[in-house]
Amino acid sequence: MITLRKIYKIYGMDGSKVHALSDVNLEIDAREFIAVMGPSGSGKSTLMNILGCLDRPTSGSYILNGKEVSGLEDNDLAFLRSQKIGFVFQSFNLLKRTTALENVELPLIYAGIPDRRTLAIDALEKVGLGDRLRHKSNELSGGEQQRVAIARAIVHSPDIILADEPTGNLDTKAGYEIMRIFKNLNNEGQTVIVVTHDDEIGRMTNRILRFRDGRLVSDELNPNPFQP
Repeated sequence: MITLRKIYKIYGMDGSKVHALSDVNLEIDAREFIAVMGPSGSGKSTLMNILGCLDRPTSGSYILNGKEVSGLEDNDLAFLRSQKIGFVFQSFNLLKRTTALENVELPLIYAGIPDRRTLAIDALEKVGLGDRLRHKSNELSGGEQQRVAIARAIVHSPDIILADEPTGNLDTKAGYEIMRIFKNLNNEGQTVIVVTHDDEIGRMTNRILRFRDGRLVSDELNPNPFQP
């Protein structure tokens, strides 16, 4: 599904260059459940932005579903994101005075997709919020807000879910619940990639990629994921 070849991302700062990613080579198959780990500044979020077509590599090749995407125009990248990728962030990014149902419908409105209400309800039921449809996001707990964010990410049936520190603002119990939802989605066939600094969260996935100083330093299969 994903092939990265010799990916570099270089930022210029005050006349100097910062190598956010250096010579990253990576293959990710469909239906994998992966953790991307490493200390702050290791390149995790830069990698996620490139995988999500939110940013472009300075050089190298990014092939998604057989198509080279690193050189696409902005409009083509935006279309690809809307069709193929679902995003979940640490801060939820919900509209505070809007119901869970309306938050999940929002990307479908932008995409002009009909029968939005049914699709949004199905997505919320999938994350266990079928009884909270009409609650506004500021009336929900942190864990419930993150579940709304996951429902919004999956409502258009993306091939890939990219989650950047999705448990970072949650307590341990709520974090485990979020990871169990990701595991269920992965079991249903979706590729899930989670950026995390939490070793315990990382051990709940089937493969762990570790970054340091912009480089992929280890790629480990995890045949016995942690199940709290």
